[in-house]
Amino acid sequence: MYMKKLSILYILGITVGIGVLQTACKKALNLTPLDQLSDASYWKTPNDYMLASNQFYTYLRTFTDVLQDNPHSDMRSDYGGINAVSRGTNTTPTSDNIWNSNYNNTTVNSTIVNSVATGAWSRIRVINYLLAKAATYSTPDDIKKYVAEAKFFRAYIYFDLLQLYGGVPIITAPLDPASPELMGGRSSRDSVVDFIINDLNQAIPDLPVESAIASTDKGRVSKGAAQSFLSRVALYEGSWQKFRSGSSAHYNSLFDMAISAAGSVIASNEYALFAPAVLGDSAQKYMFILENQKSNPAGINKSANKEYILANRYDQTIRQIRFNVSHTGAPGFTRRLANIYLCSDGLPIDKSPLFQGYATMNSEFVNRDRRMFYTMRVAGWYYWSGNNNWHINWDWSPQDIANADASPWKPYANTTSGYGWQKFVAERQVPDNEEGYDYPVIRYAEVLLNYAEAVYERTGAISDADLDKSLNLVRLRVNKAMPKLSNAFVSTNGLDMRREIRRERTIELASEGFRLDDLKRWHNAVNGPNLGGDDEDPLIGANVMLQKVLGIKWAGTEFQTTWTSQSATAKYSSPSQYLNGALIIDGARSFSEKNYLYPIPSTQIQLNPNITQNPNW
Repeated sequence: MYMKKLSILYILGITVGIGVLQTACKKALNLTPLDQLSDASYWKTPNDYMLASNQFYTYLRTFTDVLQDNPHSDMRSDYGGINAVSRGTNTTPTSDNIWNSNYNNTTVNSTIVNSVATGAWSRIRVINYLLAKAATYSTPDDIKKYVAEAKFFRAYIYFDLLQLYGGVPIITAPLDPASPELMGGRSSRDSVVDFIINDLNQAIPDLPVESAIASTDKGRVSKGAAQSFLSRVALYEGSWQKFRSGSSAHYNSLFDMAISAAGSVIASNEYALFAPAVLGDSAQKYMFILENQKSNPAGINKSANKEYILANRYDQTIRQIRFNVSHTGAPGFTRRLANIYLCSDGLPIDKSPLFQGYATMNSEFVNRDRRMFYTMRVAGWYYWSGNNNWHINWDWSPQDIANADASPWKPYANTTSGYGWQKFVAERQVPDNEEGYDYPVIRYAEVLLNYAEAVYERTGAISDADLDKSLNLVRLRVNKAMPKLSNAFVSTNGLDMRREIRRERTIELASEGFRLDDLKRWHNAVNGPNLGGDDEDPLIGANVMLQKVLGIKWAGTEFQTTWTSQSATAKYSSPSQYLNGALIIDGARSFSEKNYLYPIPSTQIQLNPNITQNPNW
């Protein structure tokens, strides 16, 4: 069974730290922490390195990181919830769980891996310890793939630090309390980027292609995963530099790197968009909730999903998510996201004659990109959400419909904005917290979109051939009749290619933890027509973070008589028919230049004065 083949990685959900390994190898029972293992008892065989590297997989991003108020969550973006970060009112913390106190002074101690390391510096120390041991291994070829995994994960963690803080200390060896490096300063942003890229480039040659990974090892980092991640890093930093007046030679070299890395993944033919014909356009929904139990009307399980290049893997029997994704993970979609979706003719709502306006509760969903239909909930339709409201027989019969959740669904059912959410919501019977679908750390759709954006930003243009091999595959997966994005289509309809490339990314990756980071790297590039709210273009830069967050259009629509409890809620006033009369969910935003980076915890600066604070914090 698929579940048994993945036991090495799924077993990580049973226990933590080096204790994870005890079910796979008796040799690891009752051992001291990873960085204190005796040379006489460990680090003697490739299996030792494999078992030690298993811990790294617990470092991968997962549902709680993006569906709750966390650093990369869309909840902190321009179309998310109300929180201090999205409002720009967060303050410098004393400490946090990312810049872990184990980095400095005597807090680097013997307890850091008694359980899975939770802070970035703790995790880097664990990784560096394996690399230090590997440097003295007598037959390095036997362990090179585990060394490559360690370098991938070190790059993964450092990229997270880069996105949040900018330049940070570069640590390449396990330190002890007396190490002088503990009192070192921050490396430059460029140095950190170079370090990440170097780790990935060293890892790629020694990682196996996906098809060469044994069934018992499925879920481990592949060559394609490292190349895909390199495309993410290079695109991120290339655009960060470009839209902050960096050196053109520098950012263009990064775009070249992103193009090459993403292009290699595309050319490998190891991955494909999830689009089983039997599911039709509902593949866009069911991909995110695939389980080995029946979780969709066709009974397709995880083995059919070739889109997830790297995933945090779960299973209801072996490793449950242990977070109530189906009932408590909604990111709070708003009007800004709703207005970004195209109409089925490939045109924005302000240009398309197919747009049906807002007269009824579901009219704005008519003739729209099908991804809108499978990401948000539509008034009058039936939905299932695990535990109490699951599909009885998957045939939408009266019996099946009778067990649906809040059926027919109304926009004022458990929302503040009026926009419901169904992405990542289970439809089979599964108790709360026991969902077992995988979290997509890297999926092929992102790689295709990385390629298209990097090509365009490199030269200010993109060929139709490059669009067809990348972005259009994503666009047309569930929009078979929608026109392709092409240079002629853009020119004929007065569109802007950059905005349309960014639109595809925003739509496809909604609630997967990209939106805030994308806005930060795009900064403020160009102006364009506004359909997001207030006066900034939602597809351009982070100044949209200053603008009000809006809900459904209430005034003058069906909502005015059906959702009467919102009569006292403030409404947005605008000459735009697409915005006027919308509910104001949050009107107190103050995002400024300093908010592009997070503040370094004050305790860390007190412990080490050489760690300087980010500007204006």
